[in-house]
Amino acid sequence: MREHDMLEKEEIFSKVLRAGRRTYFFDVRATKADDYYITITESKKFTEEDGSFHFKKHKIYLYKEDFVAFREILDEMTNYVLSNKGEEVISERHQKDFRKLFGDKDEEVVLTTTGSFTDINFDDI
Repeated sequence: MREHDMLEKEEIFSKVLRAGRRTYFFDVRATKADDYYITITESKKFTEEDGSFHFKKHKIYLYKEDFVAFREILDEMTNYVLSNKGEEVISERHQKDFRKLFGDKDEEVVLTTTGSFTDINFDDI
C-alpha cells in the first residue's frame, strides 16, 4: 500500500455537499500519529459525446495549525462576495431555466435542475 493511501486510510467524520455537476466531500481523517486533519475534495462530472462520463477530483489538505487563518480568510472572502454581489446567482448558466443555442443549430434546449443525484464511492473507481 502506498504511503498516500495509508495517510487517508481512516475517515473519522464526513459530510457531502452536492451542487449541480460538482460534489464536495469534507472528511476528517487521522494521521499515523492519531492526530486529525481535514480533506476537502471537489469532484466534477464530465460527460463525453458518446454518453460516457468521468470525474475530475481536486483535493485540499487542511491541518489544524492552519484552521484559524483558513477560516478567517474564507469568512472574509465569502462576506466580501455576499456584501458586494448578494446571494442571488447572476450567471445565466446557473439559472434553472437557462436556454442555450448549440452552434449553428436553431435547436433550443432547456436545461433544468432535477435535484436527484447518485452517490459514488471513489474507492470503487
